[in-house]
Amino acid sequence: MHAKYAPHATNTDVLIAGAGIGGLSAALSLHAMGIGVRIVEPVQVLRPVGVGINLLPHAVRELTELGLGEQLAATAVPTAEMVHYDRHGNRIWGEPRGLALGYHWPQYSLHRGALQRLLLDAVRERLGERAVVTGTAFVRCAEAEGQVLPVILRDLARGREHTVRVRALVGADGLYSTVRAQLHPGEGPPLWNGIRMWRGVTEWHPVLGGRTVAIAGSNAHAKLVVYPISNEAEQRGRALLNWVAEVRFPVEHGAMSGAADWNRTGRLSDVLPHFAGWRIGDLDVPALFAATRRILEYPMVDREPLPWWGRGPVTLLGDAAHPMYPVGSNGGSQAVLDARVLARCLAVHDPDREAGLRAYEEIRREATSALVLANRRMPADRLLQAVAERAPDGFDRVEDVLTQEELAELDAAYRWTTGTDVAELNGRGSWGV
Repeated sequence: MHAKYAPHATNTDVLIAGAGIGGLSAALSLHAMGIGVRIVEPVQVLRPVGVGINLLPHAVRELTELGLGEQLAATAVPTAEMVHYDRHGNRIWGEPRGLALGYHWPQYSLHRGALQRLLLDAVRERLGERAVVTGTAFVRCAEAEGQVLPVILRDLARGREHTVRVRALVGADGLYSTVRAQLHPGEGPPLWNGIRMWRGVTEWHPVLGGRTVAIAGSNAHAKLVVYPISNEAEQRGRALLNWVAEVRFPVEHGAMSGAADWNRTGRLSDVLPHFAGWRIGDLDVPALFAATRRILEYPMVDREPLPWWGRGPVTLLGDAAHPMYPVGSNGGSQAVLDARVLARCLAVHDPDREAGLRAYEEIRREATSALVLANRRMPADRLLQAVAERAPDGFDRVEDVLTQEELAELDAAYRWTTGTDVAELNGRGSWGV
């Protein structure tokens, strides 16, 4: 279903800090509700950066209702299944995903940069070229003047500050959110769990059925996640494979060297020894790593759930509100849900912006906090490590390694970290217009 788009408002009602997935989705959602919105983004030129991302059916539904279903289908790969293997390539557990699991919407895998570009193009087409102001950073908020909030911004090219007056501010400015820092000063750096992640994208031949999210090993030592992310490559008979290699190091929780930077370059020599000899079905893991032109390195981090997100006409969204481990492939999807609920709550409580923001937080804060904590527990990895310990040289039948009760726990583990039941999602009404 496509949302009906209300006329573009003439005044900036809501200001969003951050033109990532959450901020752009929020702009589209607010515009669909007839609410005026503008985004400020410190980066001068928005380029397609990053690696792969999974969009779960609950997020795909919302983007489809925003009229982006055809663009997603043309760009992404619809995920057919998720399968766990041991490090020798023996299948432990698997289940269908998206449409094959019974959802009315697919699960998609695609390049994060392609998703951001898709959203950005839609924002500029619907809201105008000036809806996203680049090279401009949020600095701080001043005291509200009645129903108007003065927000100080900095033009980074000129080094000048200026003030804009809006009715609401949304901090969608990521893990190192400046808006969050003003609301919650003294929080400190993100919390690291001791796992380093190396990530890359490589064009390859189709592997493991062509539409599988494959997971091998466990976070106790070394773990691999691989999935295809390009419809265009698939149409050519190839696969653009996104891979994530995770290795746990014996460091104290919370100790992290340097900032968590998505664009930090990693070295093949650092990751390759941990996966020497790994072969998952028809996938030669070391060869895949070696063929990757650029490897990125990132620590697995999150933050403690907040007791409250915003005050007055200010709130948080996406990673600024609830950064989480990528265990359930749910971080980007939850940002999309934030965006849709935010717009709905502001529309329902119009013209009281503070009431709308508090209603949004009431719906989203506890739900996302529960996901942050569920991802920290890594419920599936306990069982995957049990396989490694009980059958270090592999196995013929997984039933000889895990009990039926333990296999059922793997099903439950992904219910906890993905957070949406099939019948619940299929049965609920639209959050749109």
